[in-house]
Amino acid sequence: MAKENDKLMKRIERCFSRGVVDYGLIADDDRILVGLSGGKDSLALLELLAKRAKVYKPRFTVIAAHVVMRNIPYQTDVEYLRSFTQSLGVEFVLYETEFDASTDTRKSPCFLCSWNRRKALFTIAKEHQCNKIALGHHMDDILETLLMNITFQGAFSSMPPKLVMRKFDMTIIRPMCLVHEADLKQLAVEHAYKEQLKRCPYEHESHRTSMHGILQQLEAMNPEARYSLWGSMSNIQDELLPQKNKK
Repeated sequence: MAKENDKLMKRIERCFSRGVVDYGLIADDDRILVGLSGGKDSLALLELLAKRAKVYKPRFTVIAAHVVMRNIPYQTDVEYLRSFTQSLGVEFVLYETEFDASTDTRKSPCFLCSWNRRKALFTIAKEHQCNKIALGHHMDDILETLLMNITFQGAFSSMPPKLVMRKFDMTIIRPMCLVHEADLKQLAVEHAYKEQLKRCPYEHESHRTSMHGILQQLEAMNPEARYSLWGSMSNIQDELLPQKNKK
């Protein structure tokens, strides 16, 4: 069992390192704020970044922030998140906020909640002189977003591993962009991550669960489907796509 655990961690770290290097996500003297929701993905991200900060170059600093949305009935164990963070030698920040879903009926409550959490992370990052915010999205998340945007937005777009937001003088990074969710689920069991209760009243409005099923169907047809989808995002063949006449 120990040998299997070592193989899992090496595979995750290999994908993690490749994502960091291939997309230039970390540089010397970075101060990186990790959005710590309490789910398996953010816990794994924090663990991987904390470990890399101690062993590898470039040298960088990691801070973890947990945002509590007062009007959403999340029952996160803040003390567990604090102790987990501190066991990794990382500073823990707790931030509370809320939003009113009735203020913008054009957007779904799920979108508004996510947007307000993201704004809170920007605020915390600025307060702690961070230049980057790290989010726990993995390869499955990015591919599901690609499928969602094609299906519902008519746009060939997703969540990039690195997004420079010059307007806010901040960069969003997704260091687990090449890590598979299946590996993270196994890691959560082996590292005994404490599962947080999540009873969001708006969760049923998301299409992500459906897209997760579609990704699995594609992989059933072609075991290499995820790699083909990923490669397609950097292999745009304009000459083989519809081109409107220029007026």
